[in-house]
Amino acid sequence: MGLLLKKIHKFLFQDNVAAFICALPFVIGLFAFLIVPMGLSLYYSFTAFNILSPPRWIGFDNYVRMWNDDRFWRSMRATFYFAFTSVPLRVVFALAIAMLLLRASKMIALYRAMYYLPSILGGSVAVAILWGRMFAADGTLNNLLEVVGLNRNFNWLGNVQTAIWTLIVLAAWQFGSSMLIFLASLKQIPDTLYEASSIDGAGKILQFFRITLPLITPTIFFNLVMQMINGFLAFTQAFIIFEDGRPVDTTLFFSLYMYMQAFRFGSAGYASAMAWVMLLVIGSLTFLLFATKRFWVYDGGYA
Repeated sequence: MGLLLKKIHKFLFQDNVAAFICALPFVIGLFAFLIVPMGLSLYYSFTAFNILSPPRWIGFDNYVRMWNDDRFWRSMRATFYFAFTSVPLRVVFALAIAMLLLRASKMIALYRAMYYLPSILGGSVAVAILWGRMFAADGTLNNLLEVVGLNRNFNWLGNVQTAIWTLIVLAAWQFGSSMLIFLASLKQIPDTLYEASSIDGAGKILQFFRITLPLITPTIFFNLVMQMINGFLAFTQAFIIFEDGRPVDTTLFFSLYMYMQAFRFGSAGYASAMAWVMLLVIGSLTFLLFATKRFWVYDGGYA
């Protein structure tokens, strides 16, 4: 019996077996919650499926329908506009605040927590509701405008020019995670570089563009890729504040329209096809960013 236990112990604690056992929960989760659902989604994209009844194979009809769907193209346009506007704003704000937080101060820990807080709360349903109320016709913003003598009856959420900007501002406000990444990157730049440039007569602005900015381009690239993906997957705020993409589908994000097709219109097969199109769009944009990386990202280190 003792010999058997020793053999079992030796087998289990061999390097390859131990590694396999440790990785097993992740592998099971990967297949159960990613690989299998993606495979089913790909199959459903070629079927007529309303969740309640068995799927019926229809080939490429969902993709042909997508090409002729005006709301599909409006949702794509709204998503691109949102992502290409909110992501640069968020990255710029994150970098600016990170630069400010580099200064030594007794309150620096509190400042960092305060600036990071929007990233924790911004994606919540409660904040989306409060944000919608703030931009309502009788909301906080119009009341503040009335105090300074401006028109308080402007309909921010109902105007086609300003509705999507309420979501862009909310997204830009959630810059905390990018800010912390920038802050960590800025702290890795050696002070000797700034000291040497100061001796040569370089000012703060020149130091930023000749030293700081080139050395943090890998971090800018990372934040840009991650935030761009998140921008194209935006859903919660648009769903809570505008529900169905009003006014005139200007806030009809792609993920929101996909949700509506699956759970409101009973076209889960069509929604699955839309999901794969969005996967191709995000993949193409990510590939494009990586293809241009060698032209503007400095990977030479700090030495």
